[in-house]
Amino acid sequence: MAGEAVRLLVRFGRRYAAAVRLATLVPICAIALSRAAPEHVTATAYVVAAAAAWTCGYAWWLRVGRGSVPVALDAAVLLGLFASVFWTGAIEDRNSGWLRLLVTFACVTCQWHTRPLAGGAAALAAGGGAVALLVAAGALDVDATLVTGTAWAIPAAALSRAAWVVVRRAAERADRMAAEAERARGESLVAAAARADERELADSLHDTAATTLLMVGIGQVRSDAEWLAPQARRDLDWLHSGGGQAPPYADLVGLLRADLDATHLTVEFGAPERLRLPFDVARAIADATRETLTNVRRHAGTTSATVRLAGNEQSLRLDVADQGKGFSPADVPATRRGLRESVRGRMSRVGGTATITSAEGAGTLVRLEWEAGHE
Repeated sequence: MAGEAVRLLVRFGRRYAAAVRLATLVPICAIALSRAAPEHVTATAYVVAAAAAWTCGYAWWLRVGRGSVPVALDAAVLLGLFASVFWTGAIEDRNSGWLRLLVTFACVTCQWHTRPLAGGAAALAAGGGAVALLVAAGALDVDATLVTGTAWAIPAAALSRAAWVVVRRAAERADRMAAEAERARGESLVAAAARADERELADSLHDTAATTLLMVGIGQVRSDAEWLAPQARRDLDWLHSGGGQAPPYADLVGLLRADLDATHLTVEFGAPERLRLPFDVARAIADATRETLTNVRRHAGTTSATVRLAGNEQSLRLDVADQGKGFSPADVPATRRGLRESVRGRMSRVGGTATITSAEGAGTLVRLEWEAGHE
């Protein structure tokens, strides 16, 4: 199947062939009439009119038509026009040059819109037939160059076909390169999507079951704590829900409120009544907020935090603050993915930012910011 470059080249070949035939028509007709003897002007004018009408019709077909029948008809009409040398005195007047030009341009341009076999047959028929007609009309007895000049239409057509083959092969090569680039791009997108899914799964595991199990494992939470079993069920429900079809939009305030109960902190929450956002943006901000509150519970040495949301569907800011023991962000190991992936990474992937401000003994402020159009 032809690619885009080949299709464009084929269309260009047809249109350019039509343009060349039309562009050369006026000077060719002018040459025919100017070189005709007075007694042959009327007959020559009829032939010129027929040649002009046919050329215009054939150029129109090149622009809009399909098939190869008109190509064969073109060769036949050109031979019919060339046969006019028998009654227009073209041999005696040395006035066959315009017919030679008509045939030569037809043979050359025919190679730009036909298959090799059809184009070669048309050139041989038109060029060879024109030579035969000149010989039959006695051109060799008057001027042999009339015959040899006309015969050059066939080598000219061969050179035109060779050039066209080179150009078409270049177009085919361009199509192959484009197809390979598209295939590579598709594979890259698939791989990127797979990596994104893996990253999101890892973040979800880190934020839910892995964190809960770790807190139990290091003794930060008693294994018989009343909230542990419900929390484990919520973690499993959350992981299981990740494969469903996501809605296009979600209420960020509703998502935040749903997560506050699971933090086991006293949270002072301030937000608009409702804030509708694209689902992936709302989910990312809510998940980053939940992970921030989990870090407060695990590391801040406090049981309270403040969450403040301000903004609208175009721009928002969400602050999570605590008055805990604080820490030095620069000292957090690169291997710790809580802030790096679950907070900063999530916000970055939806076009937002996360800024952490903290110091030993001074509490922590995590600011999440997002603007529409920055994804």
